[in-house]
Amino acid sequence: MERDVSVMGGEGLGGGGASVRPPSFVELVRGRVAEVVVGQDVVVERLLIALFTGGHLLLQGMPGLAKTLLVNTVAKAIDLQFSRVQFTIDLLPSDIVGSEILDGRTGDFRIHKGPVFTNLLLADEINRAAPKVQSALLEAMQERRVTIGNQTFTLPAPFLVIATQNPIEQSGTFELPEAQLDRFMLCHRLSYPAVGEEEEVLRRTLRLGLREDGRGAVPRTAFDLLSRGPVASLEALVRSMGEVQKVHVSEVFVRHAVELVRRTRETREVEVGASPRAGIALVQAARARAYVHGRDYAVPEDLFALAEDVLLHRIRLRYEAMAEGLTGAAVLRRLVSDVA
Repeated sequence: MERDVSVMGGEGLGGGGASVRPPSFVELVRGRVAEVVVGQDVVVERLLIALFTGGHLLLQGMPGLAKTLLVNTVAKAIDLQFSRVQFTIDLLPSDIVGSEILDGRTGDFRIHKGPVFTNLLLADEINRAAPKVQSALLEAMQERRVTIGNQTFTLPAPFLVIATQNPIEQSGTFELPEAQLDRFMLCHRLSYPAVGEEEEVLRRTLRLGLREDGRGAVPRTAFDLLSRGPVASLEALVRSMGEVQKVHVSEVFVRHAVELVRRTRETREVEVGASPRAGIALVQAARARAYVHGRDYAVPEDLFALAEDVLLHRIRLRYEAMAEGLTGAAVLRRLVSDVA
Protein backbone atom coordinates (compact mmCIF):
# COMPACT_ATOMS: atom_id res chain seq x y z
CA MET A 1 0.00 0.00 0.00
CA GLU A 2 1.51 3.31 -1.08
CA ARG A 3 1.18 5.58 1.90
CA ASP A 4 4.54 7.36 1.97
CA VAL A 5 6.38 9.55 -0.50
CA SER A 6 10.02 8.61 -0.96
CA VAL A 7 12.62 11.35 -0.71
CA MET A 8 15.52 10.92 -3.09
CA GLY A 9 18.94 11.26 -1.46
CA GLY A 10 21.27 13.80 -2.99
CA GLU A 11 25.04 13.92 -3.27
CA GLY A 12 26.86 13.07 -0.09
CA LEU A 13 24.14 10.72 1.17
CA GLY A 14 25.09 7.13 1.79
CA GLY A 15 24.15 4.83 -1.07
CA GLY A 16 24.76 7.40 -3.80
CA GLY A 17 21.18 8.53 -4.40
CA ALA A 18 19.31 5.72 -2.66
CA SER A 19 15.71 6.60 -1.76
CA VAL A 20 14.93 7.29 1.87
CA ARG A 21 11.46 6.27 3.05
CA PRO A 22 10.12 8.79 5.56
CA PRO A 23 8.23 7.34 8.51
CA SER A 24 4.49 7.01 8.05
CA PHE A 25 1.88 8.71 10.21
CA VAL A 26 1.36 5.48 12.15
CA GLU A 27 5.09 5.02 12.75
CA LEU A 28 5.53 8.62 13.90
CA VAL A 29 2.72 8.39 16.45
CA ARG A 30 3.79 4.94 17.67
CA GLY A 31 7.36 6.18 18.05
CA ARG A 32 6.36 9.20 20.13
CA VAL A 33 4.08 7.09 22.35
CA ALA A 34 6.87 4.56 22.91
CA GLU A 35 9.07 7.37 24.29
CA VAL A 36 6.55 8.00 27.08
CA VAL A 37 4.50 4.82 27.61
CA VAL A 38 5.93 1.33 27.92
CA GLY A 39 4.10 -1.36 25.96
CA GLN A 40 0.35 -0.97 25.42
CA ASP A 41 0.78 -1.51 21.66
CA VAL A 42 -2.75 -2.86 21.28
CA VAL A 43 -4.22 0.18 23.03
CA VAL A 44 -2.28 2.51 20.72
CA GLU A 45 -3.63 0.54 17.77
CA ARG A 46 -7.19 0.98 19.04
CA LEU A 47 -6.60 4.72 19.52
CA LEU A 48 -5.39 5.02 15.93
CA ILE A 49 -8.40 3.04 14.70
CA ALA A 50 -10.70 5.45 16.52
CA LEU A 51 -8.85 8.45 15.06
CA PHE A 52 -8.95 7.13 11.50
CA THR A 53 -12.65 6.20 11.58
CA GLY A 54 -14.08 9.01 13.69
CA GLY A 55 -15.42 6.47 16.18
CA HIS A 56 -15.39 6.89 19.94
CA LEU A 57 -13.38 4.72 22.31
CA LEU A 58 -14.04 3.51 25.84
CA LEU A 59 -11.02 2.35 27.83
CA GLN A 60 -11.73 0.12 30.80
CA GLY A 61 -8.96 -0.89 33.16
CA MET A 62 -7.60 -0.94 36.67
CA PRO A 63 -6.10 2.24 38.16
CA GLY A 64 -2.46 2.90 37.33
CA LEU A 65 -2.40 1.44 33.80
CA ALA A 66 -1.50 4.79 32.19
CA LYS A 67 -4.86 5.30 30.48
CA THR A 68 -4.82 9.08 30.94
CA LEU A 69 -1.10 9.34 30.13
CA LEU A 70 -1.58 7.33 26.94
CA VAL A 71 -4.41 9.50 25.63
CA ASN A 72 -2.47 12.66 26.52
CA THR A 73 0.56 11.36 24.64
CA VAL A 74 -1.39 10.57 21.47
CA ALA A 75 -3.09 13.96 21.58
CA LYS A 76 0.23 15.79 21.97
CA ALA A 77 1.86 13.66 19.23
CA ILE A 78 -0.67 15.02 16.71
CA ASP A 79 -1.42 18.70 16.21
CA LEU A 80 -4.94 18.40 17.66
CA GLN A 81 -6.97 20.47 20.07
CA PHE A 82 -7.19 18.49 23.30
CA SER A 83 -9.41 18.81 26.37
CA ARG A 84 -9.75 16.70 29.48
CA VAL A 85 -12.71 16.52 31.86
CA GLN A 86 -12.56 14.69 35.18
CA PHE A 87 -16.08 13.36 35.64
CA THR A 88 -17.48 13.70 39.16
CA ILE A 89 -20.86 13.30 40.82
CA ASP A 90 -21.48 17.07 40.93
CA LEU A 91 -20.65 17.72 37.27
CA LEU A 92 -23.40 19.48 35.26
CA PRO A 93 -24.21 19.20 31.53
CA SER A 94 -23.21 22.86 31.13
CA ASP A 95 -19.74 21.94 32.42
CA ILE A 96 -19.37 19.80 29.29
CA VAL A 97 -21.18 21.61 26.46
CA GLY A 98 -21.09 25.20 27.75
CA SER A 99 -23.70 27.74 28.80
CA GLU A 100 -25.10 31.23 28.36
CA ILE A 101 -23.55 33.80 30.67
CA LEU A 102 -25.12 37.15 31.49
CA ASP A 103 -22.74 40.02 30.80
CA GLY A 104 -23.20 42.44 33.69
CA ARG A 105 -21.91 45.42 31.70
CA THR A 106 -24.15 45.08 28.66
CA GLY A 107 -27.05 43.08 30.07
CA ASP A 108 -26.74 40.63 27.15
CA PHE A 109 -26.15 36.91 27.24
CA ARG A 110 -22.96 35.58 25.71
CA ILE A 111 -22.02 32.01 24.88
CA HIS A 112 -19.35 30.25 26.89
CA LYS A 113 -18.30 27.11 25.01
CA GLY A 114 -17.42 24.07 27.08
CA PRO A 115 -14.54 21.60 26.72
CA VAL A 116 -16.54 19.53 24.21
CA PHE A 117 -15.45 22.04 21.54
CA THR A 118 -12.20 20.26 20.74
CA ASN A 119 -10.77 17.57 18.48
CA LEU A 120 -10.00 15.02 21.16
CA LEU A 121 -11.90 14.97 24.44
CA LEU A 122 -10.72 12.76 27.28
CA ALA A 123 -13.64 11.93 29.58
CA ASP A 124 -11.92 10.54 32.66
CA GLU A 125 -14.01 8.11 34.75
CA ILE A 126 -17.19 8.73 32.79
CA ASN A 127 -19.19 6.42 35.04
CA ARG A 128 -18.75 8.81 37.99
CA ALA A 129 -21.03 11.43 36.39
CA ALA A 130 -24.81 11.45 36.76
CA PRO A 131 -26.88 10.02 33.86
CA LYS A 132 -27.96 13.51 32.76
CA VAL A 133 -24.33 14.53 32.20
CA GLN A 134 -23.53 11.25 30.44
CA SER A 135 -26.50 11.78 28.12
CA ALA A 136 -25.37 15.31 27.25
CA LEU A 137 -21.94 14.02 26.23
CA LEU A 138 -23.28 11.02 24.36
CA GLU A 139 -25.70 13.22 22.42
CA ALA A 140 -22.77 15.37 21.32
CA MET A 141 -20.87 12.21 20.35
CA GLN A 142 -23.71 11.01 18.15
CA GLU A 143 -24.82 14.27 16.51
CA ARG A 144 -21.45 16.09 16.62
CA ARG A 145 -23.24 19.31 17.48
CA VAL A 146 -24.63 20.88 20.65
CA THR A 147 -27.32 23.39 21.51
CA ILE A 148 -26.58 26.19 23.98
CA GLY A 149 -29.58 28.38 24.70
CA ASN A 150 -31.33 28.77 21.36
CA GLN A 151 -28.21 28.39 19.26
CA THR A 152 -26.81 25.21 17.72
CA PHE A 153 -23.07 24.81 17.23
CA THR A 154 -21.24 22.24 15.13
CA LEU A 155 -18.30 20.59 16.88
CA PRO A 156 -14.80 20.74 15.34
CA ALA A 157 -13.75 18.07 12.86
CA PRO A 158 -12.42 15.61 13.67
CA PHE A 159 -14.18 15.13 16.99
CA LEU A 160 -13.34 12.10 19.08
CA VAL A 161 -14.23 11.12 22.64
CA ILE A 162 -12.01 8.75 24.56
CA ALA A 163 -13.64 7.82 27.85
CA THR A 164 -12.14 5.84 30.71
CA GLN A 165 -13.79 3.97 33.52
CA ASN A 166 -12.61 1.97 36.49
CA PRO A 167 -14.23 -1.49 36.62
CA ILE A 168 -13.74 -2.13 40.33
CA GLU A 169 -14.96 0.95 42.19
CA GLN A 170 -18.75 0.81 42.08
CA SER A 171 -19.53 3.14 45.00
CA GLY A 172 -20.74 6.50 43.71
CA THR A 173 -20.76 5.45 40.06
CA PHE A 174 -23.46 5.34 37.38
CA GLU A 175 -22.90 2.55 34.88
CA LEU A 176 -23.60 3.36 31.25
CA PRO A 177 -26.70 1.50 29.99
CA GLU A 178 -26.49 -0.65 26.86
CA ALA A 179 -28.11 1.99 24.64
CA GLN A 180 -25.43 4.50 25.59
CA LEU A 181 -22.57 2.02 25.44
CA ASP A 182 -23.63 1.39 21.83
CA ARG A 183 -22.43 4.91 21.01
CA PHE A 184 -18.86 3.78 21.55
CA MET A 185 -17.34 2.16 18.49
CA LEU A 186 -14.80 0.26 20.60
CA CYS A 187 -14.53 -0.71 24.24
CA HIS A 188 -11.03 -1.92 25.05
CA ARG A 189 -10.17 -3.64 28.32
CA LEU A 190 -6.61 -2.99 29.45
CA SER A 191 -4.57 -5.67 31.17
CA TYR A 192 -1.54 -5.45 33.43
CA PRO A 193 1.85 -5.13 31.67
CA ALA A 194 4.19 -8.07 31.23
CA VAL A 195 7.02 -8.53 33.74
CA GLY A 196 9.65 -7.03 31.46
CA GLU A 197 7.44 -4.04 30.64
CA GLU A 198 6.72 -3.37 34.31
CA GLU A 199 10.42 -3.49 35.10
CA GLU A 200 11.08 -0.98 32.31
CA VAL A 201 8.42 1.34 33.79
CA LEU A 202 10.32 1.36 37.07
CA ARG A 203 13.69 1.95 35.37
CA ARG A 204 12.31 4.92 33.45
CA THR A 205 10.81 6.36 36.62
CA LEU A 206 14.17 6.16 38.38
CA ARG A 207 15.79 8.15 35.56
CA LEU A 208 13.28 11.03 35.56
CA GLY A 209 14.97 13.09 38.26
CA LEU A 210 13.63 16.38 39.64
CA ARG A 211 11.83 19.33 38.11
CA GLU A 212 12.80 22.66 39.63
CA ASP A 213 9.89 24.87 40.61
CA GLY A 214 11.04 28.29 41.76
CA ARG A 215 13.27 27.76 44.77
CA GLY A 216 11.95 24.25 45.26
CA ALA A 217 11.68 21.10 43.22
CA VAL A 218 9.30 18.21 42.65
CA PRO A 219 9.98 14.71 41.34
CA ARG A 220 9.32 14.47 37.63
CA THR A 221 6.65 12.12 36.28
CA ALA A 222 5.95 10.72 32.83
CA PHE A 223 3.60 13.67 32.21
CA ASP A 224 6.67 15.93 32.21
CA LEU A 225 7.77 14.21 28.99
CA LEU A 226 4.80 15.61 27.08
CA SER A 227 6.23 19.09 26.53
CA ARG A 228 7.70 18.27 23.12
CA GLY A 229 5.92 19.45 19.99
CA PRO A 230 3.75 17.25 17.77
CA VAL A 231 5.31 14.80 15.31
CA ALA A 232 2.31 14.71 12.95
CA SER A 233 -0.06 17.35 11.63
CA LEU A 234 -3.83 17.45 11.38
CA GLU A 235 -3.46 17.43 7.59
CA ALA A 236 -1.49 14.18 7.80
CA LEU A 237 -4.26 12.67 9.92
CA VAL A 238 -6.88 13.70 7.36
CA ARG A 239 -4.82 12.15 4.56
CA SER A 240 -4.57 8.91 6.52
CA MET A 241 -8.34 8.97 7.10
CA GLY A 242 -8.79 9.22 3.34
CA GLU A 243 -6.46 6.27 2.77
CA VAL A 244 -8.43 4.19 5.25
CA GLN A 245 -11.57 4.76 3.16
CA LYS A 246 -9.78 3.14 0.21
CA VAL A 247 -9.01 -0.11 2.08
CA HIS A 248 -10.83 -2.98 0.37
CA VAL A 249 -13.40 -5.01 2.31
CA SER A 250 -14.50 -8.11 0.38
CA GLU A 251 -18.05 -9.42 0.12
CA VAL A 252 -16.96 -12.52 2.03
CA PHE A 253 -15.71 -10.34 4.87
CA VAL A 254 -19.00 -8.42 4.95
CA ARG A 255 -20.99 -11.67 5.09
CA HIS A 256 -18.87 -12.96 7.97
CA ALA A 257 -19.35 -9.68 9.86
CA VAL A 258 -23.12 -9.82 9.40
CA GLU A 259 -23.23 -13.47 10.41
CA LEU A 260 -21.27 -12.80 13.60
CA VAL A 261 -23.49 -9.87 14.58
CA ARG A 262 -26.67 -11.83 13.88
CA ARG A 263 -25.44 -14.78 15.94
CA THR A 264 -25.27 -12.52 19.00
CA ARG A 265 -29.03 -11.99 18.64
CA GLU A 266 -29.91 -15.63 17.99
CA THR A 267 -27.91 -17.53 20.61
CA ARG A 268 -29.96 -18.61 23.62
CA GLU A 269 -27.49 -17.27 26.22
CA VAL A 270 -27.78 -13.65 25.02
CA GLU A 271 -30.74 -11.49 26.03
CA VAL A 272 -29.71 -8.35 24.12
CA GLY A 273 -27.65 -8.81 20.98
CA ALA A 274 -25.67 -6.38 18.84
CA SER A 275 -27.42 -3.91 16.55
CA PRO A 276 -26.59 -3.20 12.89
CA ARG A 277 -24.44 -0.34 14.21
CA ALA A 278 -22.09 -3.03 15.54
CA GLY A 279 -21.65 -4.45 12.03
CA ILE A 280 -20.84 -0.98 10.70
CA ALA A 281 -18.29 -0.51 13.48
CA LEU A 282 -16.78 -3.92 12.77
CA VAL A 283 -16.09 -3.33 9.06
CA GLN A 284 -14.93 0.26 9.58
CA ALA A 285 -12.57 -0.73 12.39
CA ALA A 286 -11.27 -3.63 10.28
CA ARG A 287 -10.45 -1.17 7.50
CA ALA A 288 -8.48 1.01 9.89
CA ARG A 289 -6.68 -1.95 11.48
CA ALA A 290 -5.63 -3.16 8.03
CA TYR A 291 -4.20 0.29 7.31
CA VAL A 292 -2.33 0.39 10.63
CA HIS A 293 -0.76 -2.96 9.71
CA GLY A 294 0.24 -1.74 6.25
CA ARG A 295 -2.42 -3.52 4.19
CA ASP A 296 -4.90 -2.12 1.69
CA TYR A 297 -7.38 -4.95 2.28
CA ALA A 298 -9.08 -6.41 5.34
CA VAL A 299 -8.45 -10.03 6.33
CA PRO A 300 -10.24 -12.42 8.75
CA GLU A 301 -7.57 -11.69 11.37
CA ASP A 302 -8.93 -8.12 11.58
CA LEU A 303 -12.42 -9.44 12.27
CA PHE A 304 -11.28 -11.83 14.99
CA ALA A 305 -8.91 -9.33 16.62
CA LEU A 306 -11.61 -6.64 16.87
CA ALA A 307 -14.65 -8.78 17.69
CA GLU A 308 -14.39 -8.45 21.47
CA ASP A 309 -13.75 -4.69 21.47
CA VAL A 310 -16.61 -4.03 19.06
CA LEU A 311 -19.23 -6.51 20.30
CA LEU A 312 -18.74 -7.42 23.95
CA HIS A 313 -20.05 -4.13 25.37
CA ARG A 314 -23.07 -4.37 23.07
CA ILE A 315 -24.44 -7.69 24.32
CA ARG A 316 -26.10 -8.70 27.59
CA LEU A 317 -26.39 -12.26 28.83
CA ARG A 318 -29.58 -13.80 30.17
CA TYR A 319 -29.81 -14.31 33.90
CA GLU A 320 -29.88 -18.10 33.43
CA ALA A 321 -26.60 -18.00 31.48
CA MET A 322 -24.90 -15.93 34.18
CA ALA A 323 -26.25 -18.30 36.84
CA GLU A 324 -24.52 -21.13 34.96
CA GLY A 325 -21.23 -19.26 35.30
CA LEU A 326 -20.99 -18.10 31.67
CA THR A 327 -19.45 -14.76 30.76
CA GLY A 328 -20.05 -12.54 27.78
CA ALA A 329 -16.44 -12.99 26.67
CA ALA A 330 -16.75 -16.79 26.72
CA VAL A 331 -19.99 -16.74 24.72
CA LEU A 332 -18.54 -14.30 22.20
CA ARG A 333 -15.39 -16.40 21.75
CA ARG A 334 -17.57 -19.38 20.93
CA LEU A 335 -19.57 -17.37 18.37
CA VAL A 336 -16.36 -16.12 16.75
CA SER A 337 -14.99 -19.67 16.50
CA ASP A 338 -18.26 -20.83 14.90
CA VAL A 339 -17.97 -18.13 12.23
CA ALA A 340 -14.30 -18.92 11.69
